[in-house]
Amino acid sequence: MKALIERIRAEGVHLGGGILKVDSIINHQLDPSLMANMGAAFAERFAGTPVDRILTAEISGIAPALMTGIEMNVPVVYARKRKPITMSGPVFLETAPSHTKGGETLLLVSAEFLREGENVLIIDDFLATGKTLLALSRIVLSAKANLAGVGVVVEKTFEGGRAAMQEKYNVPIHALATISAMEGDFISVLDN
Repeated sequence: MKALIERIRAEGVHLGGGILKVDSIINHQLDPSLMANMGAAFAERFAGTPVDRILTAEISGIAPALMTGIEMNVPVVYARKRKPITMSGPVFLETAPSHTKGGETLLLVSAEFLREGENVLIIDDFLATGKTLLALSRIVLSAKANLAGVGVVVEKTFEGGRAAMQEKYNVPIHALATISAMEGDFISVLDN
């Protein structure tokens, strides 16, 4: 996705330790037009895939997942990091390490929003080590739903997440922007 790639090249900052700061694009500030284009791009890439529902993790995955849900006309569910008092009944719970916060992050989804036999597409902000996406995938399987595919805004290929996902799940994985290396101030963004 050319506009996204150009923005990462112009505004992305490597903070060290494999962390890419793109706060002006997705993690703090949102460009509504760019988000809408991301949703359209994901919908196009998964056009031949049956999808009943989209799953993401709060908070940075919500905007691209919502835009994709609008394009595909399907509901969007996001895994919460804390259980609110309104979340009663059975829940699916997984944990994943947080690259930016350190430590483990809880991912909770109310069982009423993931149904057995549904086709669930995961849309998230990053694919790095794949641990968050693996946790979301386990939630889908715990619900006895079908993992239809995975879409990410940015993939960092050098962290091995795609291989980890493909080793466990044979589903299509699409990234809108691909980072092949980050060293010092240098960020290598591939032309997708």
